[in-house]
Amino acid sequence: MMPMNPKQLKKLMKQLDMKQLDGVKEVIIKLENKEIVIKEPVVTVIRAMGEKMYQIAGGTEEERVVLKISEEDIKLVMEQAGVDYETAKKALEEAGGDLAEAILRLTDQ
Repeated sequence: MMPMNPKQLKKLMKQLDMKQLDGVKEVIIKLENKEIVIKEPVVTVIRAMGEKMYQIAGGTEEERVVLKISEEDIKLVMEQAGVDYETAKKALEEAGGDLAEAILRLTDQ
């Protein structure tokens, strides 16, 4: 592919109905058990056949594991340790979702 000068590229983007989004700080792609975070990306919106497509390029990428804690688990820790909702949830998060560990941490204080 031959290199294009910025003026030609801008003209082509206009013909293809492509626009860059300005001011994007990060893009988060949420998967079932993790998130992919792209910081300082270049995001281009492409309109074709009545649909919008988002192209994400560049930036630094980081993966985060998402811990799913059920309401039932939080309630069980609340009952067993005699603590409020937020304390039980935080203990479960710190224990990686392990019920026994969360309860032990709260009752050994």
